[in-house]
Parts: sequence; structure tokens; C-alpha cells
Amino acid sequence: MRSDNHDDFMQQMLAEGVSRHHYADTARDHASVRPLRVDPNKSIRRQLAEGAPEGLTLAPLEWLHPADPISWKRDGVQEGVFRNLRLGRYSTDACLNLQHCSLAQARDEVAGFVRQSAELNIRCVLIQQGRARRPDEHANQLKTYLNHWLPELDQVMAFHSAPSHHGGTGAVYLMLRKSEQARQENREKHQKRR
Repeated sequence: MRSDNHDDFMQQMLAEGVSRHHYADTARDHASVRPLRVDPNKSIRRQLAEGAPEGLTLAPLEWLHPADPISWKRDGVQEGVFRNLRLGRYSTDACLNLQHCSLAQARDEVAGFVRQSAELNIRCVLIQQGRARRPDEHANQLKTYLNHWLPELDQVMAFHSAPSHHGGTGAVYLMLRKSEQARQENREKHQKRR
């Protein structure tokens, strides 16, 4: 025995064009449905699914030791600037936590996070991947891939594992490239001193 509410619901569904189909009819119905027209340039998820963003790969790597810090800098980064980054003397304006992300998600998050931070003129950011005890643990895998991915991103000028009070080997400081606007402001500021 069906209730009046169920009958009313079914009548409204039929009025909207929704009907109950048997499984045999669904193949015929799907063949008559017109495909969606989606602009591939508008779908970020589609772009990320088609290939590695920024050329970042998930190719197998040799795992780093969990206690080893990671470190890298581009040519032209001053030693004093790199030392201040290594010691955590710059304030971090943004933070990304990758501890519960798969490797593919982490790759996409890192590429998007670095790109967005650079667009917002953020110079120093922190990425937390977590600490590991064994080389095959997920946190150490993330650290190994970060060590491989970060030098390939044009916006990254330098990176170093954070000091223990900011996560130690479970986190990485990134120094990002200055925007052209910030460079121009810096030039004007230093010209006024002369």
C-alpha cells in the first residue's frame, strides 16, 4: 500500500520529465542523449587530469632517508638570503598541509599553491608533508617527491627543510620569485636612498 505522499512525489517527477526506467531501457536512453559541450580551457580539473601540471611527474624515485633535510637554491640567490630561509627568519604568509593527500593530489596541490602564492606576491611559504620514521612511509614519499618537484617550478627560487619548531624535516620553507611589480617597487625604494 503506497502513501499519498509517494503518489504525489511520483506525479511531480513525471511532470518534470523524470520517469522510472527498467535497466534494459537505459542503454537506449543513453544513446539518444546528446553529449555535453564543455570548454576544455575552463575546467581546471580536466587540465590536471590530462597530464602532470608544470611537468611534475610521479615516476618512481629512490626514497630519501626520513631524517635528511632537503635543500636547494637557484643560481643568483644570495647566501645570506638562503641562510635566513634555512633558519626560519622570514615570516611565512601561506601554508599548505599535504599530510592526508595522495601523491597525485599532492602534486596538483603543490603546483596550484605555488602558482597562486606567486600571483598574490607571497614570497615565503611553508609546505607540511609530515614526518616519517621509515623510508617507505607516505610522509617520506611526499618529501622525496617535493625534493624532485620544487626545482622544476619556475616560481620557486629556493627551499629548505624547516627548523624543528616549524616542523623540522616534516615541513619545507619555500622562497618564491618576486613579481615584476615587486621588483620595480624595490628598485624605486633603493633609488630614493641614493
